[in-house]
Amino acid sequence: MFPGSHDKLVEQNVELDKSQVQRMNSEFDLVQSELSNDLVPVNETEALKIADNLTDTRRYCRPWTRDFLQDFSQAYYQQFHTALLVNSLVRTADQQAYLRRHNHYAAPAWGDTASTHLAGVSVDLSRRGLTTTQYQWIRGYLQPLQQKGLVDPIEERQPVLHIVVFEKYSGKPLRSSPNSEASEATEADLLGAAGSQP
Repeated sequence: MFPGSHDKLVEQNVELDKSQVQRMNSEFDLVQSELSNDLVPVNETEALKIADNLTDTRRYCRPWTRDFLQDFSQAYYQQFHTALLVNSLVRTADQQAYLRRHNHYAAPAWGDTASTHLAGVSVDLSRRGLTTTQYQWIRGYLQPLQQKGLVDPIEERQPVLHIVVFEKYSGKPLRSSPNSEASEATEADLLGAAGSQP
């Protein structure tokens, strides 16, 4: 239902470039972004759990991605009285390059199809253990948001649902360069996208 493709990854990176979202090319970039609150912590709640192997410095994302996670997990919890599990949030380029060496489905760390995890806009949710009813509910929740260009979910080959959250989810306008010819999102922009195994 939510397939990925090379073209989607390209489109998604164009969208991130348009909104001037910095990628975490190094550990230094990551720490600076966390200190400046460009990346915000994701805390566990009764509705949202984080995988044990995700270290404290990797439990961060963009504010609008955290807003989405809070809304999504709370709605899911109200429906099923159980928590969603996050497997991955922000990554550095070095971490992504290492992952790519061990997983040929992983997106690259650089270039026009770079992983959106480097921008802190993406979250990987575990599909392991979800019932058919629960997963149908998740699809039904995400589909209208995808149609509005607010999120872009990708069903990966592993039991993971990769979700990119665009800045417009927060309801704030995209930052644009003063010299930019277009200040409003086009229909193509709203289709936003991701690629397989970002």
